[in-house]
Amino acid sequence: MLNAIKLVKLTSEGLKSYRLEGFDSLLEDVTSFCAKYDIEVVDMKAEYFDPKNRRRKTGITNRDHYVVNNFNTVLDMQIQELGNRFNELIYELGHYIANVKEDKRFANLNGVGDLAKMMVKTRLHIDYLLVYRLIKLSLVLPVATASVERCFSSMKIVKTDLLNRMGDGYMNDSCICYIEREFLQQVSVEDVMQRFQKMKTRKEQL
Repeated sequence: MLNAIKLVKLTSEGLKSYRLEGFDSLLEDVTSFCAKYDIEVVDMKAEYFDPKNRRRKTGITNRDHYVVNNFNTVLDMQIQELGNRFNELIYELGHYIANVKEDKRFANLNGVGDLAKMMVKTRLHIDYLLVYRLIKLSLVLPVATASVERCFSSMKIVKTDLLNRMGDGYMNDSCICYIEREFLQQVSVEDVMQRFQKMKTRKEQL
């Protein structure tokens, strides 16, 4: 939990630093992307025109508009939201630790999994929602990260140069078949054939 709190604090500091120094690197990435796909790039030094009233002069450049009204605004919202959540978590965590220390039911637990189960059993997951969410993340993240890595690896195998025009639905189905191939190997060819034979045609459905 303390490590998670430290990571939240570091993330907040990173966002503040990115707010001060990150626009130029973002603009460079966007410009590179637009050049690669022949997309017109806005001249940042040119005067910004309000789409609702293009005749009225704004007196600011496109860069000023995108930095102040977009880039900084979005980051300020994220920093404020993260700060509020961080303060709530610190406050809630203090009460949670004091409560659990006095509860003998939490004395001999083995691991974070038992802690999560005991919180649900004692209904503390309702009173300490943020702490419980943090515990769930510590349980889910390792599995989720491994699953994501497997999905990206499978995409490189499934979507080849010869199959680069497949739609999202077909690619998703193909990736599932590749990732879960151990389970699909347990399905016999006969079962698959019978399933397709029982499927109605479009005319029959209509």
